[in-house]
Amino acid sequence: MKTTSQKKTEGTPSQIRTVEQPVATAPVAPKQDNRLPIDTEARKKNRTLPTEKVLNLLLNKQPEIYRLAEVVGKWVWVTFKEQPAAEIRQQLAQLGFHWNRERQTWQHPCGQFRLRGFQDPHEKYSSYYPADHKTA
Repeated sequence: MKTTSQKKTEGTPSQIRTVEQPVATAPVAPKQDNRLPIDTEARKKNRTLPTEKVLNLLLNKQPEIYRLAEVVGKWVWVTFKEQPAAEIRQQLAQLGFHWNRERQTWQHPCGQFRLRGFQDPHEKYSSYYPADHKTA
């Protein structure tokens, strides 16, 4: 059996390290949590809102995000071309959205917490962009 740890026998004593002599490292500062605070009770309540109320909240509070919203079945999805600013992510989370890593989109369940199956929901449910249907 070949071992990966072999003693180094060449070099000066300061260059030779053994398992018993740990390498001195600079202390690592704990990672700061830069996330903005979220009112968890309001978020829980917002996650149960029906589709139309979620769309109205987006239209009134975040019209630029409303233009990106897509309704898939009863869920509301918001997809960005690149990662949005931390403030926008915080606002989406506050409104009840969550990030779906698999679909690369922010989703709001609109009270429907189970979307079963691993297929693309577009295949099963109709979808539309509410900003396209809203009259100016």
